[in-house]
Amino acid sequence: MQTVKDYMRGHEYTSRLTAAVVYAVCAAIALNFFWTNGHIYSSGFTGLAQLINTILVKIFGVPLPIYIIFVLLNIPLLIFSIKNIGGRFTFFTAVAIFLASFAMRFIVGPHQPWTQDPLMDAIFGGLINGFGTGFALRNGLSTGGLDIIGIVLRRKYGINMGNANLIFNFFILLGAGFLFGPKYALYTAIGLVVNARMIDALYTRQQKMQVMIITERPQEVADSLQNNLRRGITIVHHAEGAYNHRPKEILFTVISLYEEIDAYHAIGQADPKAWSSMWKIERTFGRFYEPRL
Repeated sequence: MQTVKDYMRGHEYTSRLTAAVVYAVCAAIALNFFWTNGHIYSSGFTGLAQLINTILVKIFGVPLPIYIIFVLLNIPLLIFSIKNIGGRFTFFTAVAIFLASFAMRFIVGPHQPWTQDPLMDAIFGGLINGFGTGFALRNGLSTGGLDIIGIVLRRKYGINMGNANLIFNFFILLGAGFLFGPKYALYTAIGLVVNARMIDALYTRQQKMQVMIITERPQEVADSLQNNLRRGITIVHHAEGAYNHRPKEILFTVISLYEEIDAYHAIGQADPKAWSSMWKIERTFGRFYEPRL
């Protein structure tokens, strides 16, 4: 008989494999339908592979395909991921990388470009690729390259994924300007920003939210939150309601935006009359538990 643990593991594997397929298709469409046509460069190691491909063709006349360069660049990062993140995470990341390479090879762009406007290529390429990358990260795997480095930076220094990508991709921006001129560097910059913002919109695990809860049942609410979310909680005693002057307690905790619905249900189960508010915070210091990827 299948246990609950076996069922959850199988469901997790299915969701990650689905995310890998979604990312692969999105990356291939963004690259072959938009970016290549508009001389726009992607973020991360996909953009680095594009740059290397362009340099090899223009300077050395060596037409090494982007999808092969993409895999070769990611092999050292997969080794780095095993040591710093985990074997299971690395396995699914490798699946995403090889599926993306396969899709880049076989999902080819149209014979006639959909648009002759590089700005449209930059925007829609960034949206599609950012959606695929954010969806993959949301489901517990990276797309390789700078995503792996970004996860490590976020864990150690609290730098969010989009900002990490923008910092590293500055050099890709310079490469685009050097190869095709300042105009295409600006188009690439627009594509990189759109891509990063789409990643941050979907990858809500990295967005930290502070929650304030006012309740007459503080211990029940704290226990419910800790059992469901594994979050530290601070209780401020001796508060008073201004309307009915009943004694209340104030609870403070920090969650990720990804946990918002779980927190809402945990509070409601413990005290349906509790009042709470939530707002975004930029960074946390000290220990903040993050589930293992």
